[in-house]
Amino acid sequence: MIKLYLIRHGRQNSPLCNVDVPLDEAGKRQAELVAKRLKNYDIEALYSSNLIRARQTAEIIGKELNLVNNIEENLREISFGAMEGLNDVEIKERFGDFLEERAKADRDLPHPEGESGQDVYNRAFPVIQSIIEKAKDNHLENIAIVSHGGVIRTLVAGLLEADFAKKLCVAKNLENCSITEIDYDEKYDKFIVERVNDYAHIEVEPMLLRKHFKRSL
Repeated sequence: MIKLYLIRHGRQNSPLCNVDVPLDEAGKRQAELVAKRLKNYDIEALYSSNLIRARQTAEIIGKELNLVNNIEENLREISFGAMEGLNDVEIKERFGDFLEERAKADRDLPHPEGESGQDVYNRAFPVIQSIIEKAKDNHLENIAIVSHGGVIRTLVAGLLEADFAKKLCVAKNLENCSITEIDYDEKYDKFIVERVNDYAHIEVEPMLLRKHFKRSL
């Protein structure tokens, strides 16, 4: 069994949609807490997307676990297209109809000028397959992967062969630095979603939870 621990990056230092910025102080602390928890899991390899917030989270984890981070561009966040760089008020004003349709979760809608769930899965799942093949070759069992909310939700939906429209039904409030565990059964060549959005390590400092932040997307 190969265990993939998918970790959402720590909180970024900007409220704008999907801008490539560093972690804020809360995000750094979230990363420290998940790093300490991961020490219990015998992590043998570490990967992240190329976006700064994911790389920084992985660097903090890597320092704690004495691992080098391997950057995979195709683990980057879903493209929000024309919504990127806008704040929540601007997004609601300009794309209110899209947000309303998306909330119904009955169609895999692409973001305006951006990606759909299927688009994300098509680029992210091959990375997961590659990581698994490398783990097999090197006899590794525990892998940490730092990515993004949209990617993690999409991977969970896709691995369960659910409609990608249902990705938003996977942990509405996916916490920063939460753990989603995906087990790969080599014998039967199948994926098992063992747990989703496990953030017990963040609850020890409740002010780090997303409910205390204004950002909603």
